[in-house]
Amino acid sequence: MSFKRIFDTYTWDEVKASIYGKTSADVERALQKTERNIEDFKALISPAAAPYLEQMARMSHELTLQRFGNTMQLYAPLYLSNECQNICTYCGFSLDNKIRRKTLNEVEINKEVQALKELGFQHVLLVTGEANQTVGVDYIEKALKQIRPHFANLSMEVQPLDQEDYERLIPQGLHSVLVYQETYHKEDYKKHHPKGKKSNFDYRLETPDRLGRAGIHKMGLGALIGLEDWRVDSFFVALHLDYLERMYWKTKYSISFPRLRPFSGGLEPKVEMVDRELVQLICAYRIFNQEIELSLSTRETNTFRNHAIKLGITTMSAGSKTNPGGYAVEPQSLEQFEISDDRSPQTIQNMLIQNGYEPVWKDWDLALETAHSML
Repeated sequence: MSFKRIFDTYTWDEVKASIYGKTSADVERALQKTERNIEDFKALISPAAAPYLEQMARMSHELTLQRFGNTMQLYAPLYLSNECQNICTYCGFSLDNKIRRKTLNEVEINKEVQALKELGFQHVLLVTGEANQTVGVDYIEKALKQIRPHFANLSMEVQPLDQEDYERLIPQGLHSVLVYQETYHKEDYKKHHPKGKKSNFDYRLETPDRLGRAGIHKMGLGALIGLEDWRVDSFFVALHLDYLERMYWKTKYSISFPRLRPFSGGLEPKVEMVDRELVQLICAYRIFNQEIELSLSTRETNTFRNHAIKLGITTMSAGSKTNPGGYAVEPQSLEQFEISDDRSPQTIQNMLIQNGYEPVWKDWDLALETAHSML
């Protein structure tokens, strides 16, 4: 059993027609329920829900407070390498983008670690491109062992791996894995990933299943907003989430909202999502699922992030650098994508406090890891 079996029972065009066919009555019915299903989610992301945005925002805020309180978890990405063997039309690290490649060695990793510790971070997201010869499982395992003693929580966003690879990395301190399908539109997926292992749509689609079977503590889902119709892609993210929560119920889940951002020689969005639509999507996910963590990165502007904290967001990055060595080793090297919110972590912390929120630098401890593994 895997999500692919469920996914194959749907067609993109039928889902799209269903979403755009939702009415105000469908939206009102979804808002009146205490538990919503996938059809209700369709209504909440449909054009018919636009007039209900203020009501959705209030409801999303209240549901988030009930579950998470006035807290906001802070994290930072740590880019270990920009080497990649994939061609992806939207990424600065794409194989056909002629940039100087860089993979951090042990000394350079230590410098980045110290810089992040001085900024106050305890949650770090390790990021690499997909290049098995240089940043394969051996490199990742070694990096985890080196970095683990310095932080309370380690996540990673790297190439999809086999189940046995995840089982090998989890004991080294790997707490969560982010794996975005980019788009669930199978034909367009191939257009955007013409070369490399990432071109295998089904292998990527089944990555969360391999993570679930490996026993990962948390996994992150999402679609790259702008590659295709955001409403349809978001439906498939919700469908994927619904399946995973039932199948791997011990695992926690998060959803991110990466909007396509420029990079050197980059791709223009096929479908542009305006801020009001992103607000609608954030609220729709929260109303659909009160347990899910919702994360917003520094891709978004200062102004939008300032307002989004009360919409249902529970996790934010701060002071992010999207290039290997960006904090201390090589601050001027090419970024994977442009950052919109370049405020310092301290400034973000102060903004949260001024808005009545408690910044959480650490909510997981290595001591809990042993207890969790014994359950």
